[in-house]
Amino acid sequence: MYYEQKKLIIKNIIFIIVILTIAIVATYNIYYHFIDATSIDYSSESLEIIFHEKDGAKVTLTKAIPVSDSVGLSSSSYTFTIKNNLTEPVSYQVKLIEDIKTVAEDLCGEYQLPKDLLRVSIKETNEKTMIYTLSELSDYTLDIDTLDALEEKDYSIRIWLNNSIPVSIGSDLHYHGIIKVIENNSNLEIK
Repeated sequence: MYYEQKKLIIKNIIFIIVILTIAIVATYNIYYHFIDATSIDYSSESLEIIFHEKDGAKVTLTKAIPVSDSVGLSSSSYTFTIKNNLTEPVSYQVKLIEDIKTVAEDLCGEYQLPKDLLRVSIKETNEKTMIYTLSELSDYTLDIDTLDALEEKDYSIRIWLNNSIPVSIGSDLHYHGIIKVIENNSNLEIK
């Protein structure tokens, strides 16, 4: 009887160790799978741009319902970090432009929201949130700035439909855009 209890205890300990090992390995793999999926890296020799969402630089506004600016500022954001890898300042621009490729692939050109109905906000590290109507921006430029040597800044962009003009609920109107970071007049491409 004593021998059988000892055998059962050893069997249960081995079973628990196997289950714990499987759980640890699965958790590790899931965690690093999602980290890799959400850190899309657009870089050059001087700037490193990391988008923290799964879609990277792509901005999509579907099922658009007109909302006030206060509600729009509480909507989900598109976040990214720009880091200067040089020991000298680097100038750059942040733009939100139409994603012509996605519009062409989806054949949805006639369903795009007019730019004068879209409100967009941009907030950078420790700065005030700036809100614009997309059509009023010169060349769709949200920010022009310079990063000092080895400095980095975090950005958060939100987009919503302006509530001053009624749009019928359930309409198929939507928006496809891309966040572009332009360093000294040259686009940064995905690595």
